[in-house]
Amino acid sequence: MDIKIFIAAHKACLLPEQDCYVPIHVGAKGKDSISYKECGINKEGALVRDDAGINISEKNPYYCELTATYYIWKNVTADVVGLCHYRRYFSSKKNIGDDNQPFKNILSADEISCLMKDNDIVVPKTNKYFIETLYSHYSHTLDGSHLDIAREVMAQLYPQDLKYLDAIYSKTNGSMYNMCIMKKEMFDAYCEWMFNLLAGVEERIDVSHLSAFQARLFGRVSEILMNVWILKATNEGHSVAEVSAAYTEKINWVKKGVWFLQAKFFGKKYTKSA
Repeated sequence: MDIKIFIAAHKACLLPEQDCYVPIHVGAKGKDSISYKECGINKEGALVRDDAGINISEKNPYYCELTATYYIWKNVTADVVGLCHYRRYFSSKKNIGDDNQPFKNILSADEISCLMKDNDIVVPKTNKYFIETLYSHYSHTLDGSHLDIAREVMAQLYPQDLKYLDAIYSKTNGSMYNMCIMKKEMFDAYCEWMFNLLAGVEERIDVSHLSAFQARLFGRVSEILMNVWILKATNEGHSVAEVSAAYTEKINWVKKGVWFLQAKFFGKKYTKSA
């Protein structure tokens, strides 16, 4: 089974060397390449760039890691493809590794192969918001009109999927980060559906007045749209597996919790990432 899991990275950082993982420089257009050596990989040359082939690299400030997703869709042939992040990976355990073997617990090619024998899609285990729905959490922390516009676009392009979108907007948990592993034909269908929707959202939202943080809205809307696609796929008979998403860096959960509560109860919007 030919497996290619891309790792979105925008800067030089420590990366795994397993053959099934392919680091990709996102937002690469107009920037110097990142060498494998800079990332601790004993290999000549530079990371794959998201401005190669058919690409939307210039949209990285708005689409985030989706420029890598688009690159995979348009340029990669493999049996199984996927996307993770330079600091967040699918893992067989809650921790990613240790100082001596920082990536020892990321999914191996054999583990991915076993998962894909019985499943069409692998996504991160869901984040649970408990006192917020996916819609209300987005509305309190960012701008709910983005999701309203996404619904308008879906009503125009894929009205048969509105029932899935409404169900997801009402859920209190979801798979985030735009991370996934899919059989390529499933991934291609997902990308066509999602990028069609995002193009419609982009036509309706002027980002020129937004801050750099706010302008990344298309990458954030897509996180929720991926959950819609997963629910749709499940209802059509496709099997989905959930796997832990483990971090390579420490997360300040106290800070994230404070921000969450401030947004929920005091209307304080997010202005940066935790």
